[in-house]
Amino acid sequence: MEEKILEAASYVKNIGVAECTVGIILGTGLGNLVQSISVEKEIPYSEIPHFPEATVEFHSGKLIYGTLQGVKVLAMQGRFHFYEGYDFKQIAFPVCVMHACGIKSLLISNAAGAINLNFKKGDLMLITDHINTFPGNPLIGPNMDELGTRFPDMSQPYSNELCNKLRLIAKNQQISLKEGVYIAAQGPMLETPAEYRYLRLVGGDAVGMSTIPEVIAANHLGLPCCAVSVLTDECDPDNLQPINIEEIIAVAGKAELKLTSLFTELVSNLN
Repeated sequence: MEEKILEAASYVKNIGVAECTVGIILGTGLGNLVQSISVEKEIPYSEIPHFPEATVEFHSGKLIYGTLQGVKVLAMQGRFHFYEGYDFKQIAFPVCVMHACGIKSLLISNAAGAINLNFKKGDLMLITDHINTFPGNPLIGPNMDELGTRFPDMSQPYSNELCNKLRLIAKNQQISLKEGVYIAAQGPMLETPAEYRYLRLVGGDAVGMSTIPEVIAANHLGLPCCAVSVLTDECDPDNLQPINIEEIIAVAGKAELKLTSLFTELVSNLN
């Protein structure tokens, strides 16, 4: 795996990615942040050695290199999910490649359902902790000692420094930023009313189908990260309404302006 990471990173560097400070993972319906990037390279995942292929139709599947607020960034326009049939090492592979390309911080976004009944669709939620219900993680198997320790600490999975910067930016921009615990579920189906009750009972504020494998990989690498969920639907088990992916994309698109504003300002503080 380490050889594959180095081969992929070498390819990316050799086609013109000279330096980069910040990595960004753009979740479902949240790909338009790249419009704020002065793009120098657009690299389809299919051209990068050992990269998985994005199979979700609303994930474009490109690695974007350019400048945002004077900072060199690598942005994943589309990510990989367990429900697509990928294993957790494949899901986390791009994080390892971006790290090998030199990123020093990782910003993650996703679309999620609001379990906390005080949250509403269209809200942004800063992830302060998570619960992994996936049947595995990217560190299972022989440890790559060159990347990180066998038993990485997860007492602070999301960087306090990055989270505090986001809190301050949100306050200054008068953007409401909720905070809570994110739970990752397998998908691709949404949850039943009983499952939403259970997830709330065990401490969840939002539920999605991504992010945690990438955060585990980042912690293994010693890579500071933060994550924000766009809450696209309200998961009240007693008043649950049918929802489809088109509605989720639409809500994410409306909230994206606020998320783009937060991430753009955060990047400007990470030079």
